[in-house]
Amino acid sequence: MSSSPRFSRYVALGDSFTEGVGDHDPERPNGVRGWADRVAEVLGERDPGFAYANLAIRGRKLAPILEEQVEPALVLEPDLVTVYAGANDIMRPSVDLDALLASYEEMIARLRTGGAEVLVWTSADPGGSATYRLVRDRFRRYSEGVREIAARQGARVLDYWHLTEYADWRMWDADRMHMGPAGHQRMAIEVLDTLGIEHDLEPLVLADPGPTSWAQRLRTDATWVRSFLVPWLHRRVTGRSSGDGMAPRYPEYTRIAPAGA
Repeated sequence: MSSSPRFSRYVALGDSFTEGVGDHDPERPNGVRGWADRVAEVLGERDPGFAYANLAIRGRKLAPILEEQVEPALVLEPDLVTVYAGANDIMRPSVDLDALLASYEEMIARLRTGGAEVLVWTSADPGGSATYRLVRDRFRRYSEGVREIAARQGARVLDYWHLTEYADWRMWDADRMHMGPAGHQRMAIEVLDTLGIEHDLEPLVLADPGPTSWAQRLRTDATWVRSFLVPWLHRRVTGRSSGDGMAPRYPEYTRIAPAGA
């Protein structure tokens, strides 16, 4: 393990993806664990002085992430920053992608001024979803822009677009919008691999989907529309966010133990 890079101060920024939504754990702040916690657990095992902060809040668009999270992150003087942002903007009825990417580059440039290693993501490829396929071209263009920005700013890129495992719905939560435990575990593995950090994480075993009849699929889809899609659309129409009134899970540096420890 001595050949792996060492990070002692890690700050995670972003929205629900980084907060950990979909990876349920009632013992943790906001009731979630997530890939960033899983990464922090590995880094903490390697360094007794390691510290971790997670400023991400579900539902946040890029502008609030830039306004609310970047400066607090810089104050913490991290040597590793991860940031995933922009998906909530792209899912709105209209979006100026050029302006969005310009703000994104401003954010990455500011984070790089402190000398931290910065890791960013392309979006996932939404082509396998009838709901998100409608905005697939936006996500593709955004991902191309993120790759170009990372190259200019010296950030690392995790190419989510080409992680084809996420076409399997067993990687996702019941809401079909956020990764489930298997998805978060797989993402933690990809983050560590992208950073060149040795680890012993393994993908979680996926549940056997079993035979599903047309009638069962129809009932499942109807339940999803009623329980998840309609509330999501209502928040869009009313200008509300799932993160309204919520605070960051770990606003200051902390150490977290692996689940079950």
